[in-house]
Formats: sequence, C-alpha cells, structure tokens
Amino acid sequence: MRCRVVSWSAALALILSAAPIHAAHLVWSGLVIAQNEPQPKPVPSELASLEETLKGLFGYNQFEVIGQSRKTLTTGQEDWLATSKYFALRVDARGADEAGYDLNLQLYQEKNLLLETSTKLSQSSPLVIKGPQVGGGQLLLVLFIDDEMKNETSETHHRRGHRSANKIEAAWHRFTRLFEKH
Repeated sequence: MRCRVVSWSAALALILSAAPIHAAHLVWSGLVIAQNEPQPKPVPSELASLEETLKGLFGYNQFEVIGQSRKTLTTGQEDWLATSKYFALRVDARGADEAGYDLNLQLYQEKNLLLETSTKLSQSSPLVIKGPQVGGGQLLLVLFIDDEMKNETSETHHRRGHRSANKIEAAWHRFTRLFEKH
C-alpha cells in the first residue's frame, strides 16, 4: 500500500512539474528598403522565403535590410526595437493567444512618430507593412516568427529521444512505464 502512495505521489509530482509552458518563439523584425535597380543585389537571407511575395506585392526587385532585431518571446509581453540610421521600429507585444501575438507597432523617423498601429502576428503568416517613400524606394516593416528556431527545437527534441514535445504526454509515458515495470 505504501509503495502505491509513493508511486502516485511521484507520478503527480512528475505531471505537475511538466505543466505546459507557452512555447518560446523567435520573432524577426526588420526595416527594409525596397527599390528597383538595374542590377539588383541578391535578397538578404532573412527575406529569402519572402522574396517572391515581396516582389509580387510591391513591384520592387531589390530589398535591403537597413535595421533588424531578433527577440525571443516567452511571455508574449516583451518589447524591443529594430533600428537603422534614421528609422526605428518599436514593437510592444501585448499578449498571445492561439491566433498569434498582439502587437503595438510604432515607427519613428529620428524622433518623429510616423505610424502607430495595433496588429496580430501569427506563426502561419508574416506581417509586412508599407511605410513611407525613401529616396527612390519604399520603407517596409517586416515581422515574422522565425521557422528556423522552431525546426531546431523540434530536432533537439528528437535527438534527445522525447516521444512528444508535449511535456504532459511525456510525463504520462514515464508514469505508465513505472507501472509496467512493477
């Protein structure tokens, strides 16, 4: 009887310690100058997956990242800046739900506020906002959840032998194995 009480206590402790935690997501945010050039430079690696979409939406053939930031969101309440010489994008995450992160964005040119908006960033789709004309081009604000981090996390779980990324399910499997051995 005492063995069962100890086993159940251990199982309960395992399950409670493995309570679900919101997955951390790496968000890339950038200030991008889009323009048409006779000899366009290759698209920056950060924008490679968006190249055709950006060309189709905006009609430019060259995209240059002039400022960027990567921020790991763990609580959904973080804030950060992506800055360049003349522009700054302030991002204030205001919470998360299953649809994505609620963001408040502020675009500054030096100290002047040019744009303030609230929006949602989801894992399934990047956020691209057309900013002001800059010289012969257009400033774009680009934000997306970096899939590379998600893939690295997934590979790490497989290398460590986890049956699932869901910690409660993993705890349950450990718990049932305890009783299979006895």
